[in-house]
Amino acid sequence: MGGKFLTRGTDGRLTLFALGSGELLRWTESRPGGPDWNGPERFPLPPGLSRLSLSQGVNGYVHFLAHRTREDAEGRAVTDLMHSTQYQSGRPLNEWRAIGNPYKADDRRNPRLGCPTGVVDGAGTLHVFVRNAGRGLHVRHEDKDGKWRPWQDLRGSKLHEDVTVGVTSKGRIGVLGPSEKPLHHWQQPIQGGPFERLEDIHVTMVPGNGVALETAEDQLTFYVADACSPSLLAIRPNGSVVPIGGAPGGGAPSALRTVVDGQDCTVLVHRGADGTPVFGAFVTNAEEWGVQWAEVGLPCLGDPATVLDAHGRVVLAVLGTDGIPRVARQSSESGLTLGQWRDI
Repeated sequence: MGGKFLTRGTDGRLTLFALGSGELLRWTESRPGGPDWNGPERFPLPPGLSRLSLSQGVNGYVHFLAHRTREDAEGRAVTDLMHSTQYQSGRPLNEWRAIGNPYKADDRRNPRLGCPTGVVDGAGTLHVFVRNAGRGLHVRHEDKDGKWRPWQDLRGSKLHEDVTVGVTSKGRIGVLGPSEKPLHHWQQPIQGGPFERLEDIHVTMVPGNGVALETAEDQLTFYVADACSPSLLAIRPNGSVVPIGGAPGGGAPSALRTVVDGQDCTVLVHRGADGTPVFGAFVTNAEEWGVQWAEVGLPCLGDPATVLDAHGRVVLAVLGTDGIPRVARQSSESGLTLGQWRDI
């Protein structure tokens, strides 16, 4: 499962998602700020899904995207992208619906479509990005009436799976595409505008190992794993690249901004080389001053996730190696000390 599996709804309650056997599991805080949770609730998944990813907009809606392979009436292998939505904390998911494929069912390129990645702009419009059969990038988005607009080919070449996407507070979407060539970069000039291809970035990014965060008004910084060194890189809006350490062990980092002792700070969490979460904090937009890294010390499966709860406290969530989801919550107003792990 890709994307941020720990979310906060407009009512302030946190929700945690995980995959079971053919089903989506969901836990929801019983009240904003916790500490008690309800769940797991179980939602069957359509057969044939091979990948599930999550994205959330400022309206609180959580969008689920998935890649599905099925056999059509003529016995051909056909690929669909699937979509469902949770509109409010604790509410049922919408019915899963197919949102199509850039290629028709009888096109030999149809089964070679990649897995989807979603992002929601400032107007609440979901955009779906997917690597196409030619290893470029396609995007599709909803209109104001909820209908899907035609696919757009953003070009690109020799892309890997798993683009990294982010959105600014003014609703502009930015995209990084890992490639066998230099890193591809697209950006909207305005919310809802066309995607413009910016200058490539000479970084060999590990596919699926990136996250975007707004670190200044209307500006995204991308934090990605470097395939050529044991370090995370901060890719600034002007294209400059700053190594920040962290020794990532695979998977995507989670990022947020919070105020620590009166200072605007960025918090990054990722799974380290030994399988335990690694927690880093630094002054926002001052990565070159140094990042303080510390292992949390609890082995996990997949990527850790972070979010601010209803009281502005940092919450860290992991799926333990025993399959049990756990959270640790910031325990004091000063510093970034986390409290004890709690099974949910």
